[in-house]
Amino acid sequence: MSIFRFIRRIAEGEPITVFGDGSQSRDFTFIDDIARGTIAALKPLGYEIINLGGDQPTVLSAVIDRIGQLFGRKPIIDHQPLHRADVTATWADIGKAEKLLGWRPQIPIEEGLRRSVDWYKANREAILPIDLGAM
Repeated sequence: MSIFRFIRRIAEGEPITVFGDGSQSRDFTFIDDIARGTIAALKPLGYEIINLGGDQPTVLSAVIDRIGQLFGRKPIIDHQPLHRADVTATWADIGKAEKLLGWRPQIPIEEGLRRSVDWYKANREAILPIDLGAM
């Protein structure tokens, strides 16, 4: 959800609220990879908890900057204090997904960002009425 919010706000020249300095890392995963993993998880394995994720943590500020580059504009950042419950890095351990499902993400972050920005540009008029506060 954060990628969509970043894209929308950068595209429309709106500020992005970033808690902390943006140096925290997150494991972003392109939706096509999640869909493939979900379908692969239909295998009759019994009860298993399996993580799906990008397996490649990326610095938050780098993601925001790259989206800005794809739009040709500088993001407007509203830095707020880091929430005390937040962590500096997250990423999925996809070992079980690889072993049990033969699944690994295939779309690198750069490609996923480009595709997402292209999708936004193609669907902008339908997307603008969506209230980001409800997401």
